[in-house]
Parts: sequence; structure tokens; C-alpha cells
Amino acid sequence: MDLSPQNDSTPTAPPTLRIGRDGLVLATLTVAASVLAATMYLGGLAGWLEAVAFISGAVCVWLTVRENVWNFPIGLLNVAVFAVVFFRVGLYGDAGLQIVYFVLGVIGWYLWLYGGQRRTALTISRVSRQEAIVVTIVGIALTILLWQTLHLLGGSASFWDALTTSLSLCAQWLLNRKRLESWYCWIAVDLIYIPLYLYKDLRLTSLLYAIFLCMATMGFLQWRARSRALLRATTDRSAPPPQASAEAAI
Repeated sequence: MDLSPQNDSTPTAPPTLRIGRDGLVLATLTVAASVLAATMYLGGLAGWLEAVAFISGAVCVWLTVRENVWNFPIGLLNVAVFAVVFFRVGLYGDAGLQIVYFVLGVIGWYLWLYGGQRRTALTISRVSRQEAIVVTIVGIALTILLWQTLHLLGGSASFWDALTTSLSLCAQWLLNRKRLESWYCWIAVDLIYIPLYLYKDLRLTSLLYAIFLCMATMGFLQWRARSRALLRATTDRSAPPPQASAEAAI
């Protein structure tokens, strides 16, 4: 029996990029959000900084759904631009809040790259019961604190502003850990922002967040599918090998 190593000279085909239907839909939504932001700018409904913020936000969501770590530098650009926008119009509290988002973004960038076992990249996971309880308590406490603060400052729709802010912070924290449940928070935020911006007569902005809602929903569905596939692969690897038959052992 020839035990010499065999050389496989059969050429292998180069890998091809497969986008798929979901990828095309997601890319279409990203382009739609970008076009809408550009339209708002050209129509005088938003400055160029706001347009950059909306476009970078759409690209950031797209990259997040694709599990691409480059969502973090794009997200850092997004919060930096929003900080300037809010500061220029005198919303110093919102501008300061962007610093918190920036710090969380830097932490998330590091965790996605090195937060796994033995400093490996993170994979999609589910929140534990303990983590869910902690995040819920923190979210409620933040909402109450921000609500009272905004109410004292005379802000409009102070409760909803406080709720969306606390939900966004919780969502970003969960996203940093690559938790599937982060999408629940993002979906809830978008569902609140859509009528809130309609109430403030910001119709195009409301439409933009409707697009973000579709993207967040796709993000949840795609992450859930990948999480289940990863769980199946892990289960298959951990299954014990089949026992050899008595005839094979003789």
C-alpha cells in the first residue's frame, strides 16, 4: 500500500463574493438612507453636517449587520459629527452625551477584536439572565434620572427623549459584547423615534428612522441565523465520536 504523500495539482477556484438576497436588500436600504439624507441637505432641511451624520449612521448600521468591525470607526465618525451639530445649536447635554457614545464605541471596537477567549474576536452570543437583569435595572434608572433632568431643563417630550437615550446606551453596551438582544433595543429606539419625529414635524427624519428600523430588523434576523448556525457547529464538534464496532476492533 502506497503511503507516500499525494500532491493534489488540481487548481482551486478563487473565492467569490456572495452577497445574497439579504445583502442586496440591506445595501438598498443603506443607499436609500444616504439618498434621503442628501435630499434633506439639498432641500435645505438639513445642513451638510447632519447629512454626513445620517449617511455615516446608515453605513454604520449596514456594517454592524454584516458583523464588520469597521462599523466602529464609522460609528465614531458619526458621534463626532453629531457632537459638533448639537454643540453648534446649543444642545450641550446632547453634545456631551456623544462623548459617552464615543467612549463606548472605542471599547466596543476593542472587544470585537480581542474580547473573545484567548484575546480572539468575539462571536455572536445571547445575554445571560443576570446580565439581562442588570441591563434592565440600569436602563430604568437612567431613564428616570434623564427624565427628571430634562424635565427640569424644560425639554420637550422629555420622557421619550430620556427613554430613547437610555435604550440607546443599553443597546450600545450589548452591541459591544456582540449580544443578539442588542437589536431588540435598537428596534425599540427606532419605533419610538418614528412617531416622535413626526410629532416634531420632522417627516423626512422620521422616514429615515423607518429605514433604520428595517435595517435593524434585518440585523436581528441575520444575527439570529448566524447564532443558530454557530451553535449547531459547536454542538457537532463537541459530540462524542461514534464507537467502533466489535468487528472493527478485532
